[in-house]
Amino acid sequence: MRKFAILVTSTALTLGITSSIGHAQSPIETQNDRIAIEVHTNEANVSKSELIKKLKSVFPNQFDFLKESDFTLSNAHHYPEDERIRYDLSFQKLLNGKDVYGSVTFVGDTLDIESFYYSPVTTADSLFPPKVSKEEAQKIASDFLSKLPNGNNYELNPLYTNFYYYSNQLLTEPIRYEFSFVLKENNIPIADQQVYVSVLGNGDVTQFYRYVQNPKNVTFDDAKLVKSNQEILNKVKNNLSVNLKYQINYDYRTGEESLALVYQPSINFGINALTSEWQTANGFTKDTPNVGKVKLLTAKPLTPKYNGVTVDQAKKIAQELLKIDVDKVKLNISSVHEYENEQGQPFLSIGYSYDWDYGGFGSSIEMNKLTGEITSYHDLKEEVLRQLGEPKKNGEITKNEAQTKAIEHLKQWVPSYLHNYANPIGEPYLEQGRGIYHFTFPRVVDGILVEGSQISVSVYNDGSLSSLYVHHREFENWPSTKNIITSENAKKKFLDALSLKLQYTKLPDPKATHYHLVYSPIYNNNAYSYLDAVTGNWNSQNGEINLPQVTHPTAEEELNYLIQNRILEVKDAKTFNADQTIKNGEALRVLVKSLSYFYEYDIAESEILTQTYENIDKKHPLYSVVEQAVRIGILDPKESFNPDQLLTKEQLAVWYVRALGLDLAAKNYEIYKLDLIDTNKIQPKYVGYVALANSLQLLELESNNQFIPQLEVSYANLATSIFPLAHLIHENRRY
Repeated sequence: MRKFAILVTSTALTLGITSSIGHAQSPIETQNDRIAIEVHTNEANVSKSELIKKLKSVFPNQFDFLKESDFTLSNAHHYPEDERIRYDLSFQKLLNGKDVYGSVTFVGDTLDIESFYYSPVTTADSLFPPKVSKEEAQKIASDFLSKLPNGNNYELNPLYTNFYYYSNQLLTEPIRYEFSFVLKENNIPIADQQVYVSVLGNGDVTQFYRYVQNPKNVTFDDAKLVKSNQEILNKVKNNLSVNLKYQINYDYRTGEESLALVYQPSINFGINALTSEWQTANGFTKDTPNVGKVKLLTAKPLTPKYNGVTVDQAKKIAQELLKIDVDKVKLNISSVHEYENEQGQPFLSIGYSYDWDYGGFGSSIEMNKLTGEITSYHDLKEEVLRQLGEPKKNGEITKNEAQTKAIEHLKQWVPSYLHNYANPIGEPYLEQGRGIYHFTFPRVVDGILVEGSQISVSVYNDGSLSSLYVHHREFENWPSTKNIITSENAKKKFLDALSLKLQYTKLPDPKATHYHLVYSPIYNNNAYSYLDAVTGNWNSQNGEINLPQVTHPTAEEELNYLIQNRILEVKDAKTFNADQTIKNGEALRVLVKSLSYFYEYDIAESEILTQTYENIDKKHPLYSVVEQAVRIGILDPKESFNPDQLLTKEQLAVWYVRALGLDLAAKNYEIYKLDLIDTNKIQPKYVGYVALANSLQLLELESNNQFIPQLEVSYANLATSIFPLAHLIHENRRY
């Protein structure tokens, strides 16, 4: 029996800008998994050797070490909405004891490369310090694109920023330069035609992805008919207003969540460059964008469905929501897992599956344990019916009827939340083809809308529930509206910071083939800018933070790499002294973040499984670092750990050797003979560690052939020694 696990995600429509709930509702399209349709052998008339030849023409000499037998050609396929045939070619080879592998997808009669992934045997020159600089890597990426069809019609997207979920890249991994380019038509960017290229520090192109547009029936607005930038700019300025909102900002790199009181413009979508019509989530309209009145869903709190639920009650609630009227399909509730959210509130994650004779789908729903209310749900029944060849949901429902149904679902499944939320502001997004209306019900605090806290509801065209997600955040102190800049002042700042970007954009319809020319508003030259209502200053939700740059006679390059990569935290470059000794806790943080991925912030209660040391509990700022160090063997749980003690050279030798996986070898200290003047000053149990660290040239000897085990380690000492360690670990591929 085959089982499928569905991970449901939502992707922002490529409208060329970032929208807000104050202008339009949830302009997102839920991307249902693309189902590949296998192509019969007689339809796929492309041989493996032909595809290999195509690959090597794009990467001359790079894959000459591979034989045809190292390649595998998967079954050709196409998608329901795209009849072009795709071919997946993969390769794998053991080279010098290490795996080399990759994959390529070719599409269409011309066998254009749609995606490429390559995992080579990386060499030291791809780690820090890299063989090629970022500027050189950008040229390599551009040269690579030039070999592809229309490759010279791409321009660099300067606003693209690579993002690491765990806040930093490991020192043991190759440096990766990430670039985004956008395709141009008539020298104008096409918003949804972007490519992503990854270049290693040694200059190898290792990743490439783009969606190859089907050229059939694609049309573009005539660029000669575009209205002037000034005419459209005047129209935007004449209709612009500003709105005061709370905004929840979340930094995924640090795990920090913050509140801001901001002004947002009423105009975020663009204007048709030919007709001057306003762009919306569903197309274009002559109606000027405006923010509707805020009307709460309920004036008073509604009674929760339950006053706490047991596991059995939770299963019954889930069965009511998930029931499916198909005899051949069985609903199974497989698990109920309790956890606490970031605010310490108890929730239940309920795993379930729909099973039938030859397959099945599985997912989970989330439930507030205190109220029995569903806070996260995405319908799988439609996909189950599609797999079984059952008829689709049919119905004709208007926008207003769909909104009424959405509110009915909210009152049924999440009544106790509703007094905190308002009716939708602006138009819902209609997902063409599937007939699904997407509504966003914004949070309201003291009469002010909250950006980043909302209830999202999707309704099928027969009125049934497609999805429900409650994103409810609690804060003790909401920023005061006293002493903020006036709306008139804010509007002037937006007008002064306003510019327009001309680009080609398609309507949010999967069947759309025409690209419209649109002027999109940009404020403060950044699509993610917002105006702080308290300070009157511009900020950016995802802008790069200018981290400090320090100077040092011997460790400047290493220190700055650690700082810019968020491994070493330096608040003020002027007061930072790299020759100052470092404490155990800070040094351990640098070491662990350099060598292993882990999420350092906001540990959920359900993930708190251990506490190795009595003095480092879950509330300690180093808890995650210390537990990770124990997991990967750098710290010994049988020993003690004092984060405030200054790091010694002897202790660092122990950590480095353990990081290399040589702990057992080092423990047999009797077999080591150190030809050092101060060998007798080294603790006997650490002689093996010092001997190995010395022989591997990880830690330098001091004058007169001395190790000086109790010598305190400085920031600079740590920075210059940790990179050779990372290179050794990389060679042995321990992490």
